[in-house]
Amino acid sequence: MNAPSSALAFSRPLIGFLIVLNLLYAAGVVVMLVVSLIPGTILWEALGMLSFPDEHRDRIVLGLRAVMVVGVAAAGVVDRVLRHLRAIVETVRAGDPFVADNARRLERIAWWVLAGEGLRLLIGAIAWAATRDVKDMDLDLGYSLAPWLAILLLFVLARVFAEGTRMRTDLEGTV
Repeated sequence: MNAPSSALAFSRPLIGFLIVLNLLYAAGVVVMLVVSLIPGTILWEALGMLSFPDEHRDRIVLGLRAVMVVGVAAAGVVDRVLRHLRAIVETVRAGDPFVADNARRLERIAWWVLAGEGLRLLIGAIAWAATRDVKDMDLDLGYSLAPWLAILLLFVLARVFAEGTRMRTDLEGTV
């Protein structure tokens, strides 16, 4: 078996595993959110909340809960990306990757990745708002150009697939 076939055969179960792992992540975050609503739970001690002064704790707790909600939404975004990717892999396995559906799937993946990047920025804004008055808090929100380049690449690749599909349809019509 050649390398591309091996990678393709491996990608299918890997994507399935990642879908399950992502669902477990979402379930774990939902459980944390529910537990966070119960006063006096060990969760806040485990997250180090007892070390913060009382005047900041309520805003930080609210911020953490908001981040949990955004985290569940992010799991939904990842699920959509993985399912579209799995559908693309299936067309490659079938021997026909240059179909209009894959062009649409790549464009949808680009939009979902853009949404995910928006959620990442929202988490940073929530973290900043929740901790802005806390002294000695070192909050590194970080920024990377890589996700934005990946989004651009996905949109371009979707257009390439759409053009390739159109050209192949035109060629088949002339034969």
